[in-house]
Amino acid sequence: MTTFDERERGFEKKFALDQEQEFKATARRNRMLGEWAAGLMGLQGPQIAEYAKAVVKSDFEQPGDEDVFRKVFEDLKGAGGSTTEGEVRMKMAELLAQARESVRNEG
Repeated sequence: MTTFDERERGFEKKFALDQEQEFKATARRNRMLGEWAAGLMGLQGPQIAEYAKAVVKSDFEQPGDEDVFRKVFEDLKGAGGSTTEGEVRMKMAELLAQARESVRNEG
């Protein structure tokens, strides 16, 4: 095996690890976002965990974050909340940063 082959395998492993970590961070962010939104909607107890799971599942509808954003924002609006699109997007970015840090610290 040449040095070039070894470098290529190393890059492939790093890419796979990065992708796995990003997937975990996004799922963790979605769970935390669901818990945050559940609190704003006045959900309690097991309802919080159920809603957080629904938010995580909503991410599998389409590529990207818009499906998650749409679910949370529409649910907050439907519950009579006054949360703006900007606030939800800011919370998503904040929680993604926290989730990425958390995933990095695990490994």
